Amino acid sequence: ASRIGILKILQCKRSMMFKGLQLFKPPMQCIAGLFTVAGMVVSVPAAMAQGFPSRPIRNVVPWPPGAPLDVIARALSTEVGRRWGQPVVVENRAGAASIIGAEVVAKAAPDGYTWMVTPINPSVVGNRFLYKSLPFDPDKSFAPVSLLAQSSQLVVVHPSVPANNYQELLALIRQQPGKLNYGSFGLGSQPNMMFELMKKRESMDITHVAYKGIAPMMTAITAGEVQVTAAGAGSVAALVKSGKLKALLVAGPDRVPDLPNVPTASEAGYPYMQASARFGLFVTGGTPDAIIRRINQEVVQVLGTAEFTEKHLTALGYQRVASTPEAMAAVIRDEVVLVGEMARAAGVKPE
Repeated sequence: ASRIGILKILQCKRSMMFKGLQLFKPPMQCIAGLFTVAGMVVSVPAAMAQGFPSRPIRNVVPWPPGAPLDVIARALSTEVGRRWGQPVVVENRAGAASIIGAEVVAKAAPDGYTWMVTPINPSVVGNRFLYKSLPFDPDKSFAPVSLLAQSSQLVVVHPSVPANNYQELLALIRQQPGKLNYGSFGLGSQPNMMFELMKKRESMDITHVAYKGIAPMMTAITAGEVQVTAAGAGSVAALVKSGKLKALLVAGPDRVPDLPNVPTASEAGYPYMQASARFGLFVTGGTPDAIIRRINQEVVQVLGTAEFTEKHLTALGYQRVASTPEAMAAVIRDEVVLVGEMARAAGVKPE
């Protein structure tokens, strides 16, 4: 069909040469040829999606292994790979607040064979407010596929800290300016932004210590290397129940089922303390929409399986949040506005 269409267009070209610059009505073979070629072009993405995937997929996690994000990414990759009969291989590329791994994805071929599972903040949201230049465009280099899970952050302290609620923590920090440390998993991470906003709102001084991921941050807080941090329920609930940490505040709209006695920020009188970890799946920007839909369809089906959700999300303290690419894009836009306001209020300047 494509050969016939091209021949018809060439015939039109020869006919047009004799028309010069005079206006004329295009012959029917011209129109037929154009429609034939146009139909061929439109069918290419659909054909690509039908044959996708035909080889292994690389799933880049721009954070260290071992954290809930990594566990979820690996479980999802295993299940999708099993369904497709093609392996989805997780590759941890940690460093620079996820920038190193994100750059790998941004520069990959836009064919759907390179994925990225990461918190939307800081990877595609917070880093834009922290770095003057990035090796990619956070709005164009990545295409949203689906949200996967979310969890509100909890403000926790080491048991040695003599504070049993958030008000007592603030009083302690004021009494010892600059003496206490808070840990985060990098510049632009939610703990970093939230505690910097707290410092400005409450006019106090607490020192920031950044780690290369959630896992090393949690090791530091349980060892007393830092006294304060914030993390999702999946990372801290067991530690709180065992007495290795104390939870003072839920930085989200609802109390955490596993820790029902911990008040929310609004209940405690500090509604500005808001941070939820939202994990999402991205592909390289420019990937054909048909392929994005193909991936989204399979991922949403996996997330909708009760066994998968209970074992790999609920058990880690996360809620399932399967979404359309459009819904995920809307969440990212809202998060950019929120984090932008937080960064300005906290006086964070890009470096």
